[in-house]
Amino acid sequence: MSNIKKTTDTIIAQGMLPLYFNADETVSVEILRTVYRAGVKALEYTNRGEAALANFKKMVEVRNAEMPGMLLGVGTIKNLQQANDYMNAGADFLVSPGFVKEVADYAVSKDIFYAPGCMTPSEIIAAENAGIKFIKLFPGNMLGPEFLSGIKDIFPKLLFMPTGGVDTTKENIEGWFKAGVCAVGMGSKLISKKLMEAKEYHTIELETKKVLELIQTIKK
Repeated sequence: MSNIKKTTDTIIAQGMLPLYFNADETVSVEILRTVYRAGVKALEYTNRGEAALANFKKMVEVRNAEMPGMLLGVGTIKNLQQANDYMNAGADFLVSPGFVKEVADYAVSKDIFYAPGCMTPSEIIAAENAGIKFIKLFPGNMLGPEFLSGIKDIFPKLLFMPTGGVDTTKENIEGWFKAGVCAVGMGSKLISKKLMEAKEYHTIELETKKVLELIQTIKK
């Protein structure tokens, strides 16, 4: 099975993509273990700080040793150099806050799943024309489900996932799924700075389980 198909299927099946960054390597690894225990099979680690790449390498090492079937992707990819660095470090897929043509071309040519962040129909068209099938609507809370409802008919072949400000409530998640998303990106509303600082891994695990179950109920 192709990498793109495998990653797409995994994200759709779990209905959400959790994402986080932590400057501390140990915390980064523990959260990876935590969400894996909760049932997560695809995760995005964001390339947000100086320590991100080194932390990611350690996470890949732990994943390879302990977590069969876990896909580890990297977010906040803004250029080809970053994409290369993380693919060489063992990343399974790439995510951006915007549409980066050079990254899209690289990903399509190498069968790598790439979800570019798009906010306008022009950006979505550019991504579609580059061969991208999976769009990250970003920032999700600025756009809202109405935005997707308004444009979805123009893009029948694309898959959409909002990220940014997506809440863990039934109302919020349900609103997005009714509008036609295939998954939701879940960042600070799920894995909050506060919980990370307090090392509340058990709470993060329970919250993640709850959201995964909620999404399965909504999808039915």
